[in-house]
Amino acid sequence: MSKVFILNQEANVASNYLNELRDPSIQTDRARFRRNLERIGELLSFEISKTLDYQDADITTPLGVAKSRVITDKLVVTTILRAGLPMYEGVLNIFDHADSGFVASYRSSTGEDEVEINMEYVASGNLDGKIVILADPMLATGKSLLLALEGLLKNGTPKHVHIMAAIASQDGVDYVKNNIPVEASIWLGAVDAELNSKSYIIPGLGDAGDLCFGEKL
Repeated sequence: MSKVFILNQEANVASNYLNELRDPSIQTDRARFRRNLERIGELLSFEISKTLDYQDADITTPLGVAKSRVITDKLVVTTILRAGLPMYEGVLNIFDHADSGFVASYRSSTGEDEVEINMEYVASGNLDGKIVILADPMLATGKSLLLALEGLLKNGTPKHVHIMAAIASQDGVDYVKNNIPVEASIWLGAVDAELNSKSYIIPGLGDAGDLCFGEKL
Protein backbone atom coordinates (compact mmCIF):
# COMPACT_ATOMS: atom_id res chain seq x y z
CA MET A 1 0.00 0.00 0.00
CA SER A 2 1.42 3.39 -1.03
CA LYS A 3 1.65 6.12 1.59
CA VAL A 4 -0.26 9.30 0.70
CA PHE A 5 0.60 12.71 2.19
CA ILE A 6 -1.66 15.73 1.48
CA LEU A 7 -0.15 19.11 2.31
CA ASN A 8 -3.35 21.15 2.74
CA GLN A 9 -4.93 18.76 5.24
CA GLU A 10 -3.12 20.81 7.88
CA ALA A 11 -3.17 24.58 8.30
CA ASN A 12 -0.01 25.90 6.62
CA VAL A 13 1.21 28.39 4.03
CA ALA A 14 0.70 25.90 1.18
CA SER A 15 -2.98 26.92 1.12
CA ASN A 16 -1.94 30.43 0.03
CA TYR A 17 0.04 29.06 -2.91
CA LEU A 18 -2.70 26.61 -3.91
CA ASN A 19 -5.33 29.38 -3.74
CA GLU A 20 -3.26 31.56 -6.08
CA LEU A 21 -2.71 28.64 -8.47
CA ARG A 22 -6.49 28.19 -8.76
CA ASP A 23 -7.48 31.90 -8.94
CA PRO A 24 -8.08 33.02 -12.57
CA SER A 25 -7.31 36.64 -11.66
CA ILE A 26 -3.80 35.60 -10.52
CA GLN A 27 -3.19 32.83 -13.08
CA THR A 28 -2.57 35.43 -15.79
CA ASP A 29 0.75 36.26 -14.10
CA ARG A 30 2.79 33.39 -15.53
CA ALA A 31 5.86 34.08 -13.44
CA ARG A 32 3.81 33.99 -10.26
CA PHE A 33 2.02 30.82 -11.37
CA ARG A 34 5.34 29.08 -12.04
CA ARG A 35 6.77 30.30 -8.75
CA ASN A 36 3.79 28.95 -6.80
CA LEU A 37 4.26 25.52 -8.38
CA GLU A 38 7.94 25.78 -7.49
CA ARG A 39 7.02 26.59 -3.88
CA ILE A 40 4.74 23.55 -3.65
CA GLY A 41 7.63 21.47 -4.94
CA GLU A 42 9.88 22.91 -2.24
CA LEU A 43 7.40 22.27 0.58
CA LEU A 44 6.72 18.69 -0.52
CA SER A 45 10.47 18.08 -0.88
CA PHE A 46 11.00 19.16 2.71
CA GLU A 47 8.40 16.58 3.78
CA ILE A 48 10.10 13.92 1.65
CA SER A 49 13.43 14.77 3.26
CA LYS A 50 12.11 13.47 6.59
CA THR A 51 11.83 9.96 5.10
CA LEU A 52 15.39 9.67 3.75
CA ASP A 53 18.36 7.87 5.26
CA TYR A 54 21.02 9.92 7.06
CA GLN A 55 24.33 9.33 8.80
CA ASP A 56 25.95 11.33 11.57
CA ALA A 57 28.62 13.83 10.54
CA ASP A 58 31.04 16.23 12.21
CA ILE A 59 31.24 19.64 10.53
CA THR A 60 34.37 21.60 11.38
CA THR A 61 33.73 25.33 11.62
CA PRO A 62 36.38 28.06 12.17
CA LEU A 63 35.60 27.81 15.90
CA GLY A 64 34.94 24.15 16.56
CA VAL A 65 33.07 21.01 15.54
CA ALA A 66 29.30 20.84 15.03
CA LYS A 67 27.41 17.57 15.24
CA SER A 68 25.11 17.09 12.25
CA ARG A 69 23.63 14.60 9.76
CA VAL A 70 24.00 14.14 6.01
CA ILE A 71 21.70 12.40 3.54
CA THR A 72 23.13 9.08 2.39
CA ASP A 73 20.46 8.25 -0.21
CA LYS A 74 21.25 8.95 -3.86
CA LEU A 75 18.43 10.97 -5.39
CA VAL A 76 17.19 11.35 -8.96
CA VAL A 77 14.67 14.15 -9.57
CA THR A 78 12.50 13.52 -12.62
CA THR A 79 9.61 15.29 -14.31
CA ILE A 80 7.25 15.16 -17.27
CA LEU A 81 7.82 17.89 -19.83
CA ARG A 82 6.66 20.62 -20.09
CA ALA A 83 4.25 21.33 -17.25
CA GLY A 84 6.43 19.66 -14.63
CA LEU A 85 9.41 21.99 -15.03
CA PRO A 86 8.49 24.53 -12.28
CA MET A 87 7.90 21.82 -9.66
CA TYR A 88 11.09 20.10 -10.80
CA GLU A 89 12.99 23.34 -10.13
CA GLY A 90 11.41 23.51 -6.68
CA VAL A 91 12.57 19.99 -5.87
CA LEU A 92 16.09 20.77 -7.10
CA ASN A 93 16.15 23.88 -4.89
CA ILE A 94 15.96 21.50 -1.92
CA PHE A 95 17.89 18.49 -3.25
CA ASP A 96 20.52 20.44 -5.15
CA HIS A 97 22.98 17.53 -5.44
CA ALA A 98 20.46 15.19 -7.07
CA ASP A 99 20.73 13.75 -10.56
CA SER A 100 17.91 14.44 -13.03
CA GLY A 101 15.68 12.60 -15.47
CA PHE A 102 13.09 13.74 -18.01
CA VAL A 103 10.08 12.28 -19.80
CA ALA A 104 8.32 13.90 -22.76
CA SER A 105 4.69 12.80 -23.07
CA TYR A 106 1.37 14.34 -24.07
CA ARG A 107 -2.34 13.62 -24.13
CA SER A 108 -4.31 13.52 -27.37
CA SER A 109 -8.03 13.11 -27.92
CA THR A 110 -9.12 10.02 -29.85
CA GLY A 111 -12.83 10.70 -29.54
CA GLU A 112 -15.39 12.87 -27.76
CA ASP A 113 -14.65 11.39 -24.33
CA GLU A 114 -11.45 9.42 -24.97
CA VAL A 115 -7.88 10.46 -24.24
CA GLU A 116 -4.72 8.72 -25.45
CA ILE A 117 -1.33 9.06 -23.73
CA ASN A 118 1.70 9.38 -25.99
CA MET A 119 5.31 9.15 -24.78
CA GLU A 120 8.14 10.26 -27.03
CA TYR A 121 11.30 10.62 -24.94
CA VAL A 122 12.86 9.33 -21.72
CA ALA A 123 16.29 10.32 -20.37
CA SER A 124 17.86 9.43 -17.03
CA GLY A 125 20.89 7.76 -15.54
CA ASN A 126 20.95 4.37 -13.80
CA LEU A 127 18.18 4.24 -11.18
CA ASP A 128 19.23 1.07 -9.38
CA GLY A 129 19.03 1.49 -5.61
CA LYS A 130 18.30 5.23 -5.83
CA ILE A 131 15.46 7.41 -4.56
CA VAL A 132 13.40 8.67 -7.50
CA ILE A 133 11.17 11.74 -7.19
CA LEU A 134 8.71 12.13 -10.08
CA ALA A 135 7.15 15.60 -10.06
CA ASP A 136 4.12 16.62 -12.15
CA PRO A 137 1.72 19.44 -11.20
CA MET A 138 -1.53 17.60 -11.97
CA LEU A 139 -2.33 13.96 -11.20
CA ALA A 140 -5.58 13.48 -13.11
CA THR A 141 -6.23 9.87 -14.21
CA GLY A 142 -2.74 8.76 -13.17
CA LYS A 143 -2.25 6.95 -16.48
CA SER A 144 0.27 9.37 -18.01
CA LEU A 145 2.24 9.43 -14.77
CA LEU A 146 2.51 5.64 -14.61
CA LEU A 147 3.43 5.52 -18.30
CA ALA A 148 6.24 7.99 -17.58
CA LEU A 149 7.36 5.91 -14.61
CA GLU A 150 7.31 2.79 -16.76
CA GLY A 151 9.69 4.48 -19.17
CA LEU A 152 12.01 5.55 -16.36
CA LEU A 153 12.08 2.08 -14.81
CA LYS A 154 13.72 0.74 -17.95
CA ASN A 155 16.84 2.44 -16.56
CA GLY A 156 16.89 0.51 -13.28
CA THR A 157 15.01 -0.48 -10.13
CA PRO A 158 14.83 2.34 -7.55
CA LYS A 159 15.05 1.88 -3.81
CA HIS A 160 11.85 3.95 -3.53
CA VAL A 161 9.73 6.22 -5.73
CA HIS A 162 8.13 9.45 -4.52
CA ILE A 163 5.26 10.74 -6.69
CA MET A 164 4.66 14.49 -6.32
CA ALA A 165 1.78 16.64 -7.58
CA ALA A 166 0.30 20.00 -6.67
CA ILE A 167 -3.30 18.89 -7.25
CA ALA A 168 -4.66 15.37 -7.76
CA SER A 169 -8.04 13.78 -8.35
CA GLN A 170 -9.15 11.06 -5.96
CA ASP A 171 -9.56 8.72 -8.96
CA GLY A 172 -5.97 9.40 -10.00
CA VAL A 173 -4.63 8.74 -6.51
CA ASP A 174 -6.54 5.46 -6.32
CA TYR A 175 -5.35 4.41 -9.78
CA VAL A 176 -1.70 5.05 -8.94
CA LYS A 177 -1.97 3.28 -5.58
CA ASN A 178 -3.54 0.22 -7.20
CA ASN A 179 -1.25 -0.01 -10.23
CA ILE A 180 2.20 1.35 -9.39
CA PRO A 181 4.74 -1.47 -9.88
CA VAL A 182 7.29 -0.40 -7.25
CA GLU A 183 7.40 0.69 -3.61
CA ALA A 184 6.17 4.28 -3.63
CA SER A 185 4.83 7.24 -1.68
CA ILE A 186 2.48 9.94 -3.01
CA TRP A 187 2.95 13.58 -1.97
CA LEU A 188 0.22 16.08 -2.87
CA GLY A 189 -0.72 19.69 -2.33
CA ALA A 190 -4.46 18.97 -2.49
CA VAL A 191 -6.91 16.30 -3.65
CA ASP A 192 -10.08 17.18 -5.60
CA ALA A 193 -13.07 14.87 -5.86
CA GLU A 194 -13.91 14.82 -9.57
CA LEU A 195 -12.69 14.34 -13.14
CA ASN A 196 -14.71 15.60 -16.12
CA SER A 197 -15.25 13.70 -19.39
CA LYS A 198 -11.97 15.07 -20.78
CA SER A 199 -10.01 13.90 -17.73
CA TYR A 200 -9.52 17.37 -16.26
CA ILE A 201 -9.57 17.69 -12.47
CA ILE A 202 -12.62 19.53 -11.06
CA PRO A 203 -12.30 22.18 -9.65
CA GLY A 204 -8.56 21.83 -10.39
CA LEU A 205 -7.00 24.89 -11.97
CA GLY A 206 -7.01 24.40 -15.75
CA ASP A 207 -4.13 23.40 -18.01
CA ALA A 208 -0.96 23.82 -15.93
CA GLY A 209 1.36 23.68 -18.93
CA ASP A 210 -0.51 26.44 -20.77
CA LEU A 211 -0.68 28.59 -17.64
CA CYS A 212 3.07 28.18 -17.12
CA PHE A 213 4.27 28.70 -20.67
CA GLY A 214 1.42 29.77 -22.97
CA GLU A 215 -1.09 27.89 -25.08
CA LYS A 216 0.25 25.17 -27.36
CA LEU A 217 -1.02 24.32 -30.83
